[in-house]
Amino acid sequence: MQSPVPIVMLWGEEGVMIYNDAYSVFAGHRHPALFGSNVREGWPEVADFNDNVMKVGLAGGTLAYQDQELTLHRKGYPEQVWMNLDYSPVLDESGKPAGVIAIVIETTNRVLAERRNRAEFQRLQALFSQAPTFMTMVSGPEHVFTLVNPEYRKLIGGRDVIGLAVRDALPEVADQGFLDLLDHVYSSGEAVTRTAQRILLRWRDQGPLEERFLDFVYQPIRDEDGTVAHIFVQGSDVTERVRAENHQRLLINELNHRVKNSLAAVQSIVTQTLRHATTPKDAAQAITARIMALSGAHNVLTRENWDGADLRALVESAIHPFRGPGPDAFRLSGPDMRVGPYAAISIALALHELGTNAVKYGALSVPAGSVRIGWSVGGDQLFRLDWTEAGGPPVVESGRRGFGSRLILQVLPDQLQGQARIDYRPDGVAFTLTASVEAVRDEAT
Repeated sequence: MQSPVPIVMLWGEEGVMIYNDAYSVFAGHRHPALFGSNVREGWPEVADFNDNVMKVGLAGGTLAYQDQELTLHRKGYPEQVWMNLDYSPVLDESGKPAGVIAIVIETTNRVLAERRNRAEFQRLQALFSQAPTFMTMVSGPEHVFTLVNPEYRKLIGGRDVIGLAVRDALPEVADQGFLDLLDHVYSSGEAVTRTAQRILLRWRDQGPLEERFLDFVYQPIRDEDGTVAHIFVQGSDVTERVRAENHQRLLINELNHRVKNSLAAVQSIVTQTLRHATTPKDAAQAITARIMALSGAHNVLTRENWDGADLRALVESAIHPFRGPGPDAFRLSGPDMRVGPYAAISIALALHELGTNAVKYGALSVPAGSVRIGWSVGGDQLFRLDWTEAGGPPVVESGRRGFGSRLILQVLPDQLQGQARIDYRPDGVAFTLTASVEAVRDEAT
């Protein structure tokens, strides 16, 4: 029996073993004692298995096993082996079964390799599924989805894309250049990497396109002959990071702009105050008070990250220096509303000038005086701010326009694109500012 395949003849009812050289290699340490012995004694650890083989074969039947697992003692110790086994009867001169011929092909290495590969694949599948980044595999020139992990499914709004070409599964990306990138990787075999790449994706059926930013790599996967068969896609959704970076840049630019405006305001305060001050001491006091008022407005805005300020908090901060130890002379009324940064600074400086004038000459210069500060928004979206003094000494317009007067009557309405009016009533000053709600929220175009 000259054959590279192990073949053994089990002759007679006892199953006397006659085999070729290939089977002697398979038998291991059992050879040569195995040759000429009966199969039950030769392989006692699988006696029941071989008894069934002999019973079926001598009855004229055949048996076939694929990757049959048995425990054999070929090397002096038990080992698990897997075999493809084919058993057929051997007929004598009269045509009756006189023995059984067996073809034995050991598949142990292949079975173990497949098990290792299967275990490794399952491990990779688990890692693939648990990965914090999105991953997918596309195959062929049409880029058909073959693997998708949960993060990728989340990125595309939960769509079931396995077995579909990218063009059909994600039609919104067809005109955004991503198919061209995949084609390039497939044809050239060169990996492609992108950082903070903008993409518009539809997260819901029939929903709007939503902007995302992605870091990703398209990595070609080659088959045995070196040609690209698949493209592995891996990346991260960095939308929040990109938006935070953009917001930070905007904040820095806005901060630079506001610092320049603040410095310009300080310069104007100093220049105008010095121009109208009668003595250096008066100038120093006025400059300090006005810069402190500016600082108070900045503090309110800083607590709100310079996105705006609560108007009531802004008013409270501006009038704080003018409150005395006795009963509060201020009465505040108005709805909750926010004002923009530039309007906040302008209103705070105007209230400071009105408060300073009231302490020196108006209602706050006497114990019985009071000030009502009210604000409202009309149906025509017109904002109104009132400062009304009562109980003070008679006030007479001096006819002299200093920095404070120009600030509240010219600068403030100009900045807010509104109007300002001041009345010198017998019982105190009444000031009114009107402007659009857009202007006081810094939304004017």
